[in-house]
Amino acid sequence: MARPTPLSGFPEWLPEGRLVEQHVLDTLRRTFELHGFAGIETRAVEPLDQLLRKGETSKEVYVLRRLQEDADAEEQDPGRRLGLHFDLTVPFARYVLENAGHLAFPFRRYQVQKVWRGERPQDGRFREFAQADIDVVGAGALPYHYEVELPLVMADALGALRAIGVPPVRILVNNRKVAEGFYRGLGLTDVDAVLRAIDKLDKVGPEAVAALLVAEAGATPEQAQACLGLAEVRGDDAGVVDRVRALAAEHGATTELLEEGLAELGALVAAAAERAPGVVVADLRIARGLDYYTGSVYETVLVGHEELGSICSGGRYDTLASDGATTYPGVGLSIGVSRLVSRLLGAGLVRATRSVPTAVLVAVTSEERRGRSDAVAAALRARGVPVEVAPSAAKFGKQIRHADRRGIPYVWFVGDDDGAPGQDQVKDIRSGEQVPADTATWTPPAEDLWPRVVPVDAG
Repeated sequence: MARPTPLSGFPEWLPEGRLVEQHVLDTLRRTFELHGFAGIETRAVEPLDQLLRKGETSKEVYVLRRLQEDADAEEQDPGRRLGLHFDLTVPFARYVLENAGHLAFPFRRYQVQKVWRGERPQDGRFREFAQADIDVVGAGALPYHYEVELPLVMADALGALRAIGVPPVRILVNNRKVAEGFYRGLGLTDVDAVLRAIDKLDKVGPEAVAALLVAEAGATPEQAQACLGLAEVRGDDAGVVDRVRALAAEHGATTELLEEGLAELGALVAAAAERAPGVVVADLRIARGLDYYTGSVYETVLVGHEELGSICSGGRYDTLASDGATTYPGVGLSIGVSRLVSRLLGAGLVRATRSVPTAVLVAVTSEERRGRSDAVAAALRARGVPVEVAPSAAKFGKQIRHADRRGIPYVWFVGDDDGAPGQDQVKDIRSGEQVPADTATWTPPAEDLWPRVVPVDAG
């Protein structure tokens, strides 16, 4: 068989990278559960018409077809066509509708799964990747305080990863009501066009955005400058609210919707300043997502790695799902786990202390006595020590080198007797220290029992 050609956009980590990814996932799950979120998993496929119901481009969806599928039957019944989900929100909306009678609302859910998206692979963007979502969804109504709680939960989750060398994060927040209230107060009615233009600020700059606002949103040059002025407002305290109010008063753009949004944004900033100082920052430049979110919107960047883009985003949506009688509003955030892990590994920020779970290699004196080595391994495993037995009864020096190549810190030498206590010895191949050992009592130090994920510069 010829050497296979790698598929771009489908990451496969080496064992050490997988240990890093697993540590990230375990930390996120643990934090989500500490906050009362229940884990769910949804199927990988959804009907294609449901995946595309919000206008997502069909070019991003991987469509499933059997090799022997009847193409004519598929054409006659498009509802039979299935696609791999490209996010976890569409499946969650369907899950809520199907199971509403069995859920207690507000329903707190987390979900960690692979998703598939047919976009062009690039740094931090993949065609197959892991996401970790949290959402709170209500039946009929959902209080605003959840818009404050959710980003703080994410701040806790991402903060828990600081111990392994993950850089600090900034959660940038905006509010649809603030933006829309301000724009309508100026006299602009095509709010979505304004948001699309503002979203391009970082790419094309303020002069080009001002021209877009005039050409595509129907703004006057003065209105365009007022929109740019709003986008410049940023801060992590109540001063943000005061600055927006002053700007609105200056341009005669004060509205009830603006005031409602400012009250909500101010509450979020105040709560964050108390619970996660410096982590949550109001940034009125954030426009992505405001065209479909109805309240708060969040984007999260790694400090020092802002060029990677947002690693976690989300917001408030009042129409997650509806069965015609009841609407289910929600608020949620989604972490791009693969994007985060790829940066941690690619930038050399974190490492695993070893690439295998094994803490002890039991040496084999001879193939005739392999059963004795197997018995030692079984006794250690029964006490929770990860162990493997040497692959061959080679010279001890070769078995030690095998352990070293595998990253296994300890080698166990079986005594010459039939298992009497005190005859076996264990060697720390890093220090060379060798001591008598008993399978009933010996345990490696806690830091060696399982692989750990640590900052690269840690000893």
